[in-house]
Amino acid sequence: MRILLFSILLAPSFLWAQVTGSVTEEKTKQPVVGAKIFASDGNRTLSDYDGNFTLSSEKFPVTIVTIMPPYVNDTTVIQSAGEVKIYLAEVVQNISTVVVSASRRQQEVEEVPVSMEVIRPGLIDNKAITNITEAVDQTPGVFTMDGQVSIRGGSGFAYGAGSRVLVLWNGMPLLSGYAGDTQWNAIPMEQASQIEIMKGAASVLYGSGALNGVISLYEKEPTLEPETKFKVQWGVYDKPQRESLHWWAKDKNSPVRPSTGAPMSQMFEFYRGQKFKQWGYTVSTNYFHDSGFREGEVEYRGRVSGTIYIHPLNWKKVKAGIGYNIQGNKSGSFLLWESDSLGYKPQGGINSTMPLFGEYQPNPADSSATMAYSMGPRIYIDPYVKFFDKYNNRHNFKTRMYHTANKQLLNEAQGNSSTIWYGEYQFQRNFTEDISLTAGFMESYNVVTSQLMGNHTANNMAIYGQYEHHIGKFDFTAGLRIEHYKMDTSRVDTEFKIGNGSIPVYPIARLGIHYQPAKYTHLRVSYGQGIRYPSVAERYTSTNVGPLSVFPNPFVRPEKGWAAEIGIKQGVKIGDDWKGLFDLAAFVNVYENMMEFTFGVYDPITFKSLDYTVQADIDRIVELQNDYGYSLSEIIGFQSRNSENARITGIDFSFNSMGNIKGVEILSMIGYTYMNPVTLNDNPTYQATFSDTVSGLLKYRFRHLAKADVEVNYKGYSLGFSLRYNSYMPNIDKVFLESIGGSYVLPGLAAYREKYNKGTFVADVRIGYKFNDHFRIGAVCNNLFNVEYTTRPGDIQAPRNFILQLTYKL
Repeated sequence: MRILLFSILLAPSFLWAQVTGSVTEEKTKQPVVGAKIFASDGNRTLSDYDGNFTLSSEKFPVTIVTIMPPYVNDTTVIQSAGEVKIYLAEVVQNISTVVVSASRRQQEVEEVPVSMEVIRPGLIDNKAITNITEAVDQTPGVFTMDGQVSIRGGSGFAYGAGSRVLVLWNGMPLLSGYAGDTQWNAIPMEQASQIEIMKGAASVLYGSGALNGVISLYEKEPTLEPETKFKVQWGVYDKPQRESLHWWAKDKNSPVRPSTGAPMSQMFEFYRGQKFKQWGYTVSTNYFHDSGFREGEVEYRGRVSGTIYIHPLNWKKVKAGIGYNIQGNKSGSFLLWESDSLGYKPQGGINSTMPLFGEYQPNPADSSATMAYSMGPRIYIDPYVKFFDKYNNRHNFKTRMYHTANKQLLNEAQGNSSTIWYGEYQFQRNFTEDISLTAGFMESYNVVTSQLMGNHTANNMAIYGQYEHHIGKFDFTAGLRIEHYKMDTSRVDTEFKIGNGSIPVYPIARLGIHYQPAKYTHLRVSYGQGIRYPSVAERYTSTNVGPLSVFPNPFVRPEKGWAAEIGIKQGVKIGDDWKGLFDLAAFVNVYENMMEFTFGVYDPITFKSLDYTVQADIDRIVELQNDYGYSLSEIIGFQSRNSENARITGIDFSFNSMGNIKGVEILSMIGYTYMNPVTLNDNPTYQATFSDTVSGLLKYRFRHLAKADVEVNYKGYSLGFSLRYNSYMPNIDKVFLESIGGSYVLPGLAAYREKYNKGTFVADVRIGYKFNDHFRIGAVCNNLFNVEYTTRPGDIQAPRNFILQLTYKL
């Protein structure tokens, strides 16, 4: 009886020892779900779907810290048991970096167990960037080659087909259905909050295409304070160093070619976003024109994009909306130069019956011309809904219809179009503040209509899961994905052998460990597998480009690989407002069955490779010429083949910083990468296609890559510079240096490479002045020293150019 009475009297003290509270946004007063609450007595918990939490504390006072990126951390001292309200404020200047793509949830970049780089929208604005590839190319460890991205040497060059780097917009792939490439100029960068670049295989969460890494962009979330932005800019190209490249100069001896004036570019951009209590929207428009520093390579594009969503008060756990992007474009595509001295002129010239404005005449193009003109839409529509259930689990349904088309204006038989229907369901649960699970399934259905490649369909399905566990100073990550991919009606590209049989799926695994031994020190180890399926273009393209033939290969198989790294991040701080982050990683990437467009002799009927050292194949070559009437140029060329097994090892270093030191804002993104990309294919027939058979380096790679971008802002003035260096590319396809039946694919390339064989150093500089909170004027000089350089053979980059920019924000 005494024990019962004692218990009754003591019970209220336990109740009084409880701290109950709520976490809400300071401005909107909306609940914050999943905030981490840490108490000084060791108790910890998460806020639920209503923002509520409970802590059992026995001794007071107790200090609780509330953390939820990207809000300002809150520290509150509780004097006694009871109820507390915590309001999280938006960050005025966020010197920490919050990323989403690594684990499909918000986390600080220091906690991520893989190497990541983040490009903020300020760099895009202040550098007057008109295409996302210009921003990506400034990133440490990343190199762009005529629209194709290579991270740490993971990709070479295959014109317009396939990408080992997956590009995401709002967490969904943005690769074309026919070529598997990125339509960079269709990405609405004016709406992006930031660009996250994850290095290494990431196929567990994102699937095919993420074999070499991920470039992820998320749309800016509107705020209660409406945001309006106008931007106009105008650019002009300077005269190249070599007079022979100065094609727009007046030719006094040619009355039919007067001066056209220096090529110019113009861009107009508008953005508006606002959030209300129950709904919000963003909308943007962009118009761009570039008359082209290479003759005939013009570009026109215009787009409208944005999103609209609802967040009903009576269903406060639900958010539903639809995103959209509608773009039309018309452009000329430069592939091969006329010669090394006429490097800005397209091989075969420009079809004079093709006006750059208005309707075109459907006359067949000259078969020797390599300049192609195309027009077509880029459209995606993204309906989505996400909500929290009563157990604080997050559910996310997102879908996309992505349509791309290229109508070839001079040769309609080269046109193609595709529509991808994508759907994904994702589930996230925080079991405790230290344990979380992300799981989901997706399906993508691709329909390709093409005279060039034929009509095809492809279906990709997958289920995936990733488990994350925080123990003390450790964070453990483990993930698994099961993929199924099928092109057309009979071909299954996923196969996993079990004993003497197989199943039509393929597993992909990921492991990662993060350890924080000190406050600003972070160690990591990661391992991730990847897979990439052949695009329709890689399997079925059959065409001629100048003297080159491209043969289909229906038998090409998926490429696979894995990436591992060990790294350290070390943070440094000066005062409370400036933060720097050093990152050093040693990495290894191993690839199997890499697809490459490989030069050789091919049977134009069966599409099989012919070996001119084997008598039976020699007899077949003679038969094709004598009995079927094929010329030599019609049986030699390129075909996508599983030619390469490769290993890439190296070291990656970067230093990123942002913040203020005594009133001076300093932002930097600096990095150096050493790579050793070597072939593991010792087949002499394959290595005979190498221009360099000694070093063992993969084609279209180099060993050294260095990048630096630094900007300083003081009292409205800004000064910035960008530096890029890559060493010489010793190994390319040997055919580009030799003649084919007396003709050269790239005339003069051998002599050009002997002259320009010291690597490339390019510098850009920019200045700006911010008159007030609304107006800013900026000037940019790209390629300050007017350096002549190429990213791939026959592709001389732009000479020095100037851009003037005016921005208005409200």
